[in-house]
Amino acid sequence: MNDHLFRIAGKFQLDGKVKEVNPLGEGFINDTYIVITEEGFRYILQRKNKKVFSPIPAMMENIEKVCRHIKAKVKKTGGDPMREAMTIIPAHDGKLYFLDEDDEYWAVCLFIEDTIAYEAAETPDLAYAGGKGIGKFQSLVADLKEPLTDILPGFHHIRIRYEQWDKVLSKDPVGRKAKVTEEISWIESRREEMMNFWRLVEEGTIPTRVSHNDTKINNILFDKKGEVLCVIDLDTVLNSTVLNDFGDAIRYYTNTGKEDDENLDRVSMDIEIFRAFTRGYLKEAGSFLTQKELEYLAFSARYITYEQVLRFLMDYIDGDNYYKVKSEDHNLIRTRAQYKLLVSMEEQYDEMKKAISELGF
Repeated sequence: MNDHLFRIAGKFQLDGKVKEVNPLGEGFINDTYIVITEEGFRYILQRKNKKVFSPIPAMMENIEKVCRHIKAKVKKTGGDPMREAMTIIPAHDGKLYFLDEDDEYWAVCLFIEDTIAYEAAETPDLAYAGGKGIGKFQSLVADLKEPLTDILPGFHHIRIRYEQWDKVLSKDPVGRKAKVTEEISWIESRREEMMNFWRLVEEGTIPTRVSHNDTKINNILFDKKGEVLCVIDLDTVLNSTVLNDFGDAIRYYTNTGKEDDENLDRVSMDIEIFRAFTRGYLKEAGSFLTQKELEYLAFSARYITYEQVLRFLMDYIDGDNYYKVKSEDHNLIRTRAQYKLLVSMEEQYDEMKKAISELGF
């Protein structure tokens, strides 16, 4: 395998001969490696998951468009485009990827040195920094007019999710529907409210922009002073509402429990983390968001969390075909934990809107 990785890395326009290729991270979606050349340059090599992203060439073009746009803006303001944006390294044939003999896609980007990354935002200060990171990314690409290819059709699109949901309920393929009538009612009782929100996106009242769609704090790099440097892992960039980014970040940052917590007493939304993230986010993004986007900013957290409840429950009823599970009830456990988080958000919804208002928006 190591010889194979050396050969793959050698297909790209690296500075120097490949000296080492070592695994990096856990690789839940892509297989990731760090490449070191004899001259000491470091790069990130990834096998892109074609089962998740399709088509990969279009995905790489999306990333290049976004990076090129950010680099131009950073350079214009006197920043360092090599550190404040990802740099895609093309293959020797000029393509942004290499397709190997097994029809697997590989891509390389420059490793950004002297950076700090965090796995979780456990304090308001880190949540604030994370909010600034996502807000800064969105502000940099707010004027990007080049269309991006939709490599994740239906992602965060609740109308499509309902079509999938209705089919699974009608089929009930493994006979689990009768066991979760209460959980099904959670979904159905909120259907109209969620569709009303999504219609605003479909009709353009809430604008379509460039969104990142994976806003975990470990996708933000900070410099040694703790300042936001850049956002990485751009595989999921799409044209959608940026409210999806805000909502998913709140779902991720503010949960006091685990996504699959069996002890529901541990699960709630931490309003202080919400306030801190929102303050950082609006410091960067407040200048370009419309009044309608600001109006639905708090609601977007409910929307995304609701969607995740639906997806976990749908997969449970469908027989666990999408998410990896550790037990027969794992998706049901996830459903109930995410629903507890959703209810906590609903209970604190007025406080969430008040926090945004107090920031002057």
